Amino acid sequence: MTQNRGQKVKRVGVVVSDKMEKTIVVKVERQFAHPLYKRTVKRTKKFLAHDEEGKASIGDRVEIIEARPLSRRKRWKLVRVLGH
Repeated sequence: MTQNRGQKVKRVGVVVSDKMEKTIVVKVERQFAHPLYKRTVKRTKKFLAHDEEGKASIGDRVEIIEARPLSRRKRWKLVRVLGH
């Protein structure tokens, strides 16, 4: 088992909502092999991320990083906008 102590998790996803002030909703998709059937399975999850300057808009690919709790559901921060 590898240890990643002190390293924060980064994820790349697509912005699906920017209607809140300083907050974006990022949809992150992951693919993995099903443990029994060995088929590729897609799963998506939405993360609330802090966007201080309001740089990201709907449809942008963004990179987010783990952060301290900023509100009840918001525990990620926007690192950079990768493109549209």
